[in-house]
Amino acid sequence: MDINKVAVIGAGVMGAGIAAHITNAGIPVVLLDIVPKGADNRNAIAEGAVQRLLKAQPAPFMHKRNARLVTTGNTEDHLELLAECDWIIEAVIERLDIKQELYRKIDAVRKPGSVVSSNTSTIPLRDLVDGQSENFAADFLITHFFNPPRYMRLLEITSGEQTRADAVSGIPDFCDRALGKGVVACKDTPGFIANRIGIFWIQVAILEAMALGLTVEEADAVMGRPLGIPKTGVFGLSDLVGIDLMPHLMESMRRTLPAGDSFLDKSTIPELVTRMIADGYTGRKGKGGFYRINRSAGGKIKESIDLSSGEYHPSRKAHLESLEASRQGGLKALVAHPDKGGQYARRVLAQVLGYAASLIPEIADDVLAVDAAMKLGYAWKYGPFELIDRLGTAHFSQLLEGEGVAVPPLMELVADQSFYRTQDGQLQYLDTSGVYQAVQRPEGVLLLSDIKRRSEPLAKNGSAALWDIGDGVVCLEYTSKMNAMDPEILALMREAISIVSKGYKALVLHNEGDNYSVGANLGLLLFAANLGTWDQIEEMIEGGQETYKALKYAPFPVVGAPSGMALGGGCESLLHCDAVQAHAETYIGLVEVGVGLVPAWGGSKEMLQRWITNKRRPGGPMPAVIKCFETISTATVAKSAAEAKDYLFLRPDDGITMNRDRLLADAKARALAMAEEYRPPEPIEIRLPGSTAKAAMEMAVKGVRLAGRATAHDVVVSMTLAELLSGGDTDITETLSEDDLLRLERGAFMTLVRHPDTLDRMEHMLETGKSLRN
Repeated sequence: MDINKVAVIGAGVMGAGIAAHITNAGIPVVLLDIVPKGADNRNAIAEGAVQRLLKAQPAPFMHKRNARLVTTGNTEDHLELLAECDWIIEAVIERLDIKQELYRKIDAVRKPGSVVSSNTSTIPLRDLVDGQSENFAADFLITHFFNPPRYMRLLEITSGEQTRADAVSGIPDFCDRALGKGVVACKDTPGFIANRIGIFWIQVAILEAMALGLTVEEADAVMGRPLGIPKTGVFGLSDLVGIDLMPHLMESMRRTLPAGDSFLDKSTIPELVTRMIADGYTGRKGKGGFYRINRSAGGKIKESIDLSSGEYHPSRKAHLESLEASRQGGLKALVAHPDKGGQYARRVLAQVLGYAASLIPEIADDVLAVDAAMKLGYAWKYGPFELIDRLGTAHFSQLLEGEGVAVPPLMELVADQSFYRTQDGQLQYLDTSGVYQAVQRPEGVLLLSDIKRRSEPLAKNGSAALWDIGDGVVCLEYTSKMNAMDPEILALMREAISIVSKGYKALVLHNEGDNYSVGANLGLLLFAANLGTWDQIEEMIEGGQETYKALKYAPFPVVGAPSGMALGGGCESLLHCDAVQAHAETYIGLVEVGVGLVPAWGGSKEMLQRWITNKRRPGGPMPAVIKCFETISTATVAKSAAEAKDYLFLRPDDGITMNRDRLLADAKARALAMAEEYRPPEPIEIRLPGSTAKAAMEMAVKGVRLAGRATAHDVVVSMTLAELLSGGDTDITETLSEDDLLRLERGAFMTLVRHPDTLDRMEHMLETGKSLRN
């Protein structure tokens, strides 16, 4: 199915966000809303929505220029624009009568074969199409996006009995490939999958925390990281999405759920929550919520609410023995602990995971769909059935009985087996008949985790591994904490060059961590600096430079395939690749100045070469040097792969993959295409302005300092960076080789790493995760 233009009707937060994300795929969008009463501008709602999108953080657009792809209008004057659209998305108020009236208007103007879908999560599909034409019903789906649409990967899709087959297959395929969505097929049931379980989880967790007398910090600490759930837990998450949504969600569930559903017993809104909403404490969008920031004394004090009294007090870190037990023994140790944290975990998990098990096959045909929905929609690391496996199925059934929760038939079926297993290198899941089925990946999806199940690494050490991913391509995976670059990664990178040179075609740099790499291992560097082993530090810097240089000039193509943060030394590894195939949500930057240093593993050198040889730059090296200085001295990080091209962190012809599950396959294909007639790049020599450029940069730094936007050590670091980027003791008549530039990098780095203010910045970053403004 070809989707060349899309319409979104309803320019509220959700509809506007959907429209923005569709433009991220390069697809033009028509955005319509009603005509506001008494307004001079009949398109004011849709136009205002686009303006808010441009200012919103986190940004809905992957690049601000995408806003140009949005055509705004209203539903009275511009419905004829729908005739140009292949997919029309309705995202208006959740009222059946309003939606059905709109559908009749859409049906009168849309082109034959165009797909119409609703973003509803509360109204059954059968009700939406009731009374509509047969053609309309054949072209109709529910496509339930999660907010914010750019960042939340889950897309739940529901089709009806009359929906035509090519719509059922075409829209999910487009959303997968072009929008990067994890598409989950749902049945036409209340809340579909993620919200049916997720809202139940939040409600149960809040009620049980109150019943057990936990603080919100204790509850969130238990319901967060020990379970593989974001650290917001349930109270922080409620603040984030808006506490005032809870009554509406509960009312919707009470209205649509079948009698006897366990959810109904938990749907009462606590009196405290009702009072908070009435007083304007609706979460982050209001005066605060379960947490708030108190600025009354002129400072910023984080406070949390007492779940018994409703009074606020300074927020305190949770200290529970069960949490310490979980750090040592994992989820089982948490659940087994006798304190109130362990009791809380038992109560919530018994009810929520038991409820999830009771809903198959009502809401989905298999455990795969449920686990995928919760991981993609609520950012759980493990789905409900993966959590049950971690507890042990037989143990979990005993837990259900101990907590007075009925054991669902699915748990009786699985008995003491597991819901997932690996057999002969293939991941399998237990279906509803009790038979294990292979997990099938869509065409074009290649996961490193699957490769690791069925093979052994070609080489491995404590921080990296090398994998044969087929067709003569090898993948270098970082495995250190947060994938920080360290000597072991560099060592395996050098070994990878040797291995690939002897019998393979190409190398891909990729891992499936949350982040490609957060940069160099700062702890190792600070340890060496505190010991004063300056020769050892310089050897480490030179070793990184030589390793990345060897990567750049290897006799085979090297393709970087990053996702998430690629900072500092991680960014520098990508700068030395022949090509990069980046996930759309890749955040790239050279951030060394934040810890008082400069990029010194070839990052400064590569950025200078890229900007000076960039065909679109203004004439002469001075503008290129100034651009590099602006980017590096401000620790600029591109907020998307598209934006990274503006800074030349990515080249104009580097690729972007929208769906992370397709990233490795796309990078592998790119590498194989390059391997056919590969020749290493020719070394580049450049000319730099020397003292002229340095003086200009120093003047700029002094101006920023006088304006109060730079600290004393910012000036020191920036001046050192200016010396490096201007070429040091050179002028425009001399040429500088890569080795010359690398020597300048090392010299600048070694000057700064000895500075006590730099050491203070490094220590502060390691302790707090934040930059020190000294």
